[in-house]
Amino acid sequence: LISVKASSKATVSAAGEKDNDSPKEEPWQTALKTTVIDMEVGEFRDHKVSVWDLLHSKYIPEENRKELLELYQAGELTLEQVKTVVSTIINKAEAARTEQLANGSSPRAEWTVTEAEDTHVEED
Repeated sequence: LISVKASSKATVSAAGEKDNDSPKEEPWQTALKTTVIDMEVGEFRDHKVSVWDLLHSKYIPEENRKELLELYQAGELTLEQVKTVVSTIINKAEAARTEQLANGSSPRAEWTVTEAEDTHVEED
């Protein structure tokens, strides 16, 4: 706590020290968190959602999320490419889910998500 005698300069310094304790965010993380996509499917309909939140949504399997983050961080994927891959996976997964609901249970939903991942993640 700051005592009553502390100057405003000391207050700013104390607040600054608190910020220094939190881990610094990498520029690539900031870019993913500040770049938003206007999604028109599922729970994201009519919302602008950050690429970071989409990557960490139920639609993106952990293995694919890690691969996308590694490729992006290494500079092998651009931010635009990550946006495209993420939105494609989510759109296909949601389309498969909608089809599954309309036709009853179907193995096609799993196939569609895998197809989206295979088609767009390989950037070698």
